[in-house]
Amino acid sequence: MVEAIAMAHGWEMQQDDAVVVIGQDVGQNGGVFRATLGLRERFGADRVQDTPLAEATIAGMAVGMATHGLKPVAEIQFMGFLYPALDQIVNHMSRMRHRTRGRLHCPVVMRMPHGGGIHAPEHHSESMETILCHVPGIRVVCPSSPARAYGLLLAAIRDPDPVMFLEPARLYRAVRQDVDDDGRALPLDQAFTLREGDDLSIVTWGAMTAESLRAAAELEGEGISAEVIDLATLSPLDGATILASVAKTGRLLIVHEAARNVGVGAEVAALVAEHGLFDLLAPIRRVAGFDTVMPLYKLEQDYIPSVRRIVDAARSTLAD
Repeated sequence: MVEAIAMAHGWEMQQDDAVVVIGQDVGQNGGVFRATLGLRERFGADRVQDTPLAEATIAGMAVGMATHGLKPVAEIQFMGFLYPALDQIVNHMSRMRHRTRGRLHCPVVMRMPHGGGIHAPEHHSESMETILCHVPGIRVVCPSSPARAYGLLLAAIRDPDPVMFLEPARLYRAVRQDVDDDGRALPLDQAFTLREGDDLSIVTWGAMTAESLRAAAELEGEGISAEVIDLATLSPLDGATILASVAKTGRLLIVHEAARNVGVGAEVAALVAEHGLFDLLAPIRRVAGFDTVMPLYKLEQDYIPSVRRIVDAARSTLAD
């Protein structure tokens, strides 16, 4: 995934001189995870700029650049460091089109590693998507494979409005996948059905797609056919794909790493309860992180939903 992200940067910067990259260590070092490696050598220091260690400054720079004709892609080193940037994101970036009655828009992509599983210290393993999804005027995207990271990042850079691009840190180097560097974007605001099924719908996103697919394979050995949907765009939700799946299977299991309380999973559940209640054959279930901070690495695997937790929840849903 990390190489696919670098490829997407390179393609779009080659095609569009307005695309610039900013962030801590993105230039000389190629980013903390090396997702911008080689870009400074290809495109120069004017287009790949290292910034101070100041997230509010990075976001503010991005707003200024975007409203003056550039297309900044800004990296926040870890999602837990995003809090100082929220002032610029919420008060300016997300409101620019509305504030100026369409005179100005804000084509910013804010990239950041998302979630745990990498043995990191405090503030380095956050899943804050709910905070961002609550802000009108921005999209929130979370890819789950190298190919989707490539295609969705291209689409995000081309979008005229702000996009928060959450990159699952434990997927950066987890799997290899052939990705054609052909500049073909994938659609935003559209979920992807990764596995067809008839008995149960599993809705997930980001790194949890890996555990969800493994759980579906284990359930298949028990004669249970589980459909796995990767939301990909968390805001706005692709309600049509979710509702069509539930209409087919009659059962819904939502899996996410972020804390359970007021998570995006609760919005998915509300959507189905409001528009697909009579399709349900059993109560909706959620498998999520716990309502506490992500623990240090000795316990992080107890926090992150496991294949066993997903399989057990699926069995309980089918037993209802």
